[in-house]
Amino acid sequence: MLSDDVPVTQPEAAVAAIDPDHERLAAAVRRLSRASVLVVGDAMLDRYVYGEVERVSPEAPVPVLSVQRELAMPGGAGNVVRNLGALGAAVAFVSVVGDDQAGSDLTGLIGGQPGVEPWLLVQGGRATTVKTRMVAQGQQLLRVDREETTPIHPKLAERMLRIARDAMAATSLTVLSDYRKGLMTPDVAARLVAAAKQSARPVVVDLRGADFTAYAGAEVVLISRRDLARAVGATLDDDTSVTEAAEGVRRAHRFGAVLVTRAEDGMTLVREGGAHHFRGEAAEVFDLSGAGDTAVGTIAAALAIGAPLAIAARLANIAAGIAMGRVGTAVVREQDFLNALSPEGGAMRKIVSREHAAEQVERWRRRGWRTGFVHGAFEGPRPGHIHLLEQARAACDRLLVAVEDDAQVHRRKGGGHPLQPDTVRAAELAALPGVDLVVINEDEGPAGLLRLLRPELVVTANDPVGDEPIEADMVRDWGGLVIQADRLAEPI
Repeated sequence: MLSDDVPVTQPEAAVAAIDPDHERLAAAVRRLSRASVLVVGDAMLDRYVYGEVERVSPEAPVPVLSVQRELAMPGGAGNVVRNLGALGAAVAFVSVVGDDQAGSDLTGLIGGQPGVEPWLLVQGGRATTVKTRMVAQGQQLLRVDREETTPIHPKLAERMLRIARDAMAATSLTVLSDYRKGLMTPDVAARLVAAAKQSARPVVVDLRGADFTAYAGAEVVLISRRDLARAVGATLDDDTSVTEAAEGVRRAHRFGAVLVTRAEDGMTLVREGGAHHFRGEAAEVFDLSGAGDTAVGTIAAALAIGAPLAIAARLANIAAGIAMGRVGTAVVREQDFLNALSPEGGAMRKIVSREHAAEQVERWRRRGWRTGFVHGAFEGPRPGHIHLLEQARAACDRLLVAVEDDAQVHRRKGGGHPLQPDTVRAAELAALPGVDLVVINEDEGPAGLLRLLRPELVVTANDPVGDEPIEADMVRDWGGLVIQADRLAEPI
């Protein structure tokens, strides 16, 4: 049984909303990296094709997408794995791919994630599911799906079941992610649930469609409001109707709990004894894709470390809200949670790791925003620094400042430098309204960060002899622009 020390409402009482205190939630977040989870489900490849539309085709009244770049990442159950990995959890992943290029690409993407043990079986002649999204100016123009939904070969299913049973012994919780792509047949799903119970491992089910029979007895089932409405044949437009429908499904299939995902309206958790409603956490909704996978990964990690069900569901709701506030399928990391739980953190939230910065710059790019980049020691910052940053911010949509770490400043400027530690210099820059992100750069020079971030604009101080930075050609190679601000009275 899943633990839960938060009181629930009684059936005859009014349905209550739960809001555990932030300290308790933050404590759970800091433990998520200790989770060990098995994920079994439909893996797919998500491709994004980004470009610009400036004209309509003369052949038909359709926009012409001028392709600028392409991106591929794991989708479906693979995105659940990706989100668990972002939390630092250890993950075993069992799935099936086709013997095609997409399957090979997906295998490489999954295998390249730290902390993930992949068991991606290959079925000859089967097509790997691929979803290709065409995006222009931050808006999705078209999605093209290539998929095969016939059941996997019976012999492959038996092998997959053997691997999954072994993996259950080495993990704390099992996630079954059913995208209806042929992996989770009713027989396979029922046998996985039975195996998990025999191993005394809780089961979290991420379910699409309206047939819940094969998952009877699972501890937690996540269902979208849309699929729940189809299952009960009713319109679910308020808390009461959602609760009644979820309770009926829970009783009929002996689920421990049902968590209904309601997009921007939040989530509803229904279990024996009552229901909790978690209001939407997203300040602004940009993209719903992948938010469900983020919620599944979060609740699984939380339950795997023994967090109470109400706490786990609340964290899943917060994670989904963060994901919906971003463009494209996005992962949510520990720092994202802590930032969301500590709104009083203010400017300090702008100071991020290299990896976080790369993800944020990519999200800005998907929305059609141009990122500006400035690099330096910023000992002060002095009036000349402020002037440079103001000019840089005026020339772009979002500004990232890379601050040289203490060792780099000392090597470049000599004894007595830096005048202030890098953490203090970063905090001073983050407090400036025109600065959107700050990264402490531990590399020798900006080249490594530039390659990682690929900003559209690099702003430098005007060199007295007119020389450009040595990275200028590299920036131009990916279509970026290098400009020099007005001459400063002091170096940065």
